[in-house]
Amino acid sequence: MAEQHNILNSSGNELEIIEFYIDELDNNGETYRGYFGMNVAKVLEIIRQPGVTNVPNDHHPAAMGTFNLRNRVLPLVNLAQWLGKQGQSRPSDKVIVSEFSGVVTAFLVSGVTNIHRLSWDMIEAPGSYIADFSQDCVTGVIRLENRILFILDMEQIVASMSKQLDWDWENIEFEEMNSSFGEGCKVLIADDSLPIRRMMTKVLKNAGFTVDEASTGKEALSKLMGYKLDAQRKKAPMFEYVDLVVSDIEMPEMDGHTFLRNVNADPVLSCIPVVLFSSHITEALHQKGEQLRAAAQISKPDMPQLAKKVRAIIHERCGK
Repeated sequence: MAEQHNILNSSGNELEIIEFYIDELDNNGETYRGYFGMNVAKVLEIIRQPGVTNVPNDHHPAAMGTFNLRNRVLPLVNLAQWLGKQGQSRPSDKVIVSEFSGVVTAFLVSGVTNIHRLSWDMIEAPGSYIADFSQDCVTGVIRLENRILFILDMEQIVASMSKQLDWDWENIEFEEMNSSFGEGCKVLIADDSLPIRRMMTKVLKNAGFTVDEASTGKEALSKLMGYKLDAQRKKAPMFEYVDLVVSDIEMPEMDGHTFLRNVNADPVLSCIPVVLFSSHITEALHQKGEQLRAAAQISKPDMPQLAKKVRAIIHERCGK
């Protein structure tokens, strides 16, 4: 399925979202249907619910077990249970097989409805209330005519379920990297996932970098424009405010490619290198990043490579 859809049209700030739903029982025994979405680019296929082999008790409670799909053993995650919902199990339930950061995972949902092609500026950033009740796993909100779709942070869900994809970066010790490694280097991080953004910030700060954060490309661009105005007022160079930006690609309001295009279009901001750091960098997306003159493109969750590449680019361009 991923090969059949043009996911990110960088010239139009567009993507395609697959809509699915989860049926749950409320306190009165009534069925409530919640609608969710994820990027079609990360969907490999949709299948019927398979038979599973149970997993040991020390696994996450949402881990239903494993199943064989064309000679490949895959974990099956009960998405309703992960979200803390009392889901209704039915023979008609569907399984979405997805790939994130090289890890293939299957998610059990109640059903799949449609694919929506829309622009990133149609996706709202979640408010604090939504973030709190969703365990910080909602990265965007889409308001349709008669329902609301919540875009889920699937990377966070996968990371919580998989030992293979361990994103506990705060305890990683980088070889030949200490608190003076990034000393004097100022980095702006743009990522819509709060847990990932926090971990990235902590790791870079531990390596000596000065870090600022933004939750969307739109917010990151606003911060850069603020730096620019202050620099012009004080007649100071931009590198006194920021040396480099690390940006995710998929973000509400403004995706990473559109953010990069806006940075390059500004004669002042264009001097700032932008590194794309995403869990989904296909060959096509990599080509788009090159066309937009990304300073580097790195796949999550390779944090050591990111920190070293950021330091090397700043040293090369700024002499720091």
